[in-house]
Amino acid sequence: MGTPPPGLNRPLQRGLGVRPGEAGAVVAGFLFFFCLFSSYFMLRPVRETMGIAGGVQNLQWLFTATFVVMLVAIPFYGACCKWLPRRRFVPWVYAFFIANLLGFAFATRALPDSVWLARMFYVWLSVFNLFVVSVAWSLMADVFRPEQARRLFALLAAGASAGGLAGPVLGGWLVGRIGLTGLMLLSAALLAATLPGVGYLFGWRRRAGAGAGMDDANQSPDPGQDPSQPVGGGLWAGLVLVARSRYLLGIGAFVILLATASTFLYFEQARLVAAAFPTRAQQTQVFSALDAIVQALTIVIQLFFSGRVARRYGVTALLTAVPLAVTIGFLVLAMWPTFAVLAAAMIVRRVGEYALLRPGREMLFTVVDPETKYKAKNVIDTAVYRAGDAVSAWVRTAIDALSGHAATVALAGAALAIAWAWLGWWLGRRHEGQLTPADDAPAVLARGSPGGR
Repeated sequence: MGTPPPGLNRPLQRGLGVRPGEAGAVVAGFLFFFCLFSSYFMLRPVRETMGIAGGVQNLQWLFTATFVVMLVAIPFYGACCKWLPRRRFVPWVYAFFIANLLGFAFATRALPDSVWLARMFYVWLSVFNLFVVSVAWSLMADVFRPEQARRLFALLAAGASAGGLAGPVLGGWLVGRIGLTGLMLLSAALLAATLPGVGYLFGWRRRAGAGAGMDDANQSPDPGQDPSQPVGGGLWAGLVLVARSRYLLGIGAFVILLATASTFLYFEQARLVAAAFPTRAQQTQVFSALDAIVQALTIVIQLFFSGRVARRYGVTALLTAVPLAVTIGFLVLAMWPTFAVLAAAMIVRRVGEYALLRPGREMLFTVVDPETKYKAKNVIDTAVYRAGDAVSAWVRTAIDALSGHAATVALAGAALAIAWAWLGWWLGRRHEGQLTPADDAPAVLARGSPGGR
């Protein structure tokens, strides 16, 4: 994870936007996300199969249960932020989920056919994936300066996509040999492999990242910027910060619209897959194939396209292109509601989310203070996202009950996607309006940033 040979700096800088002294952090971040997403995506097809096993007509209840669990988890997360230094907080959160995985591994071995255990695992994995990913991106927003984030976040996200590709491939290959219990144990080991990267990234932060220069005599850093100190604040501070900031409320609304588009497509996917592929094995194979296609396309776009778009056109382009493409996908699906069209729409939505929306959305948090990065961001990424899931699931169920036609849902999704695109444009403009030439220097914006308004 050290600095590469001098001869590599020039091609890295020209092709990928990596500057001298940054390669070690990029490699560390890439491997961090690779292990994290391999851990999750190895189990994701199993979760989808378990969701169908409980009945497609009951998915809205699983979404609601996930949202309730998220709300219960927020004060516990807030307590960890309040008392633990950031250097220790991130590893402790991951250690907690590693222990959970080990518990599910042994429970699944003892009760392999339990429907309620399958439902519990579905809800738990839906909570797990948002929490660990949110904390990971909070770490990156804490470590990198805004200017560095614009150049490098797409490369870090490529590590997530590589892990998202390796996870389902490994899972599909190994599940017949080691079983679900073995997959869960392997997933726990991959999650544990992310922990060394946390210490490296915080060390690099002090040398060349967001904390560089803070030890100079002329600097007067906010004590809250020191990773060796707790974030502080109350147990519900994340919710309070979101409620008081138009910028954060806008991000929350953006996430809700993202979740709504995803949920509408997800329910239609479950319906069409259940109709076209009757067995669990076939369904798992379909979900694994979709995951593999999505991640392969995403990696290519992230490595060679996303960073160039961000550098040339800014965050606004990243946040508006995907909603516009999803609008077109919903309109086509309204005219031709087939599995092939649905699969194409799902691939476009997910590739766009991972390759463009995710890096762009995380860049929005590089201009806020640490409490907002770790607390308000987590509330938006978890509770607000799952609230969008739960509400949109019931809205979609109501539309189905009233109209009985899939085209009605697709048209409603298209209308919401247009509003989603407009909000992405507004957020991008607000973010870019906060950036100044000082963002190229080793400094961190404090509570005067959008998150503190």
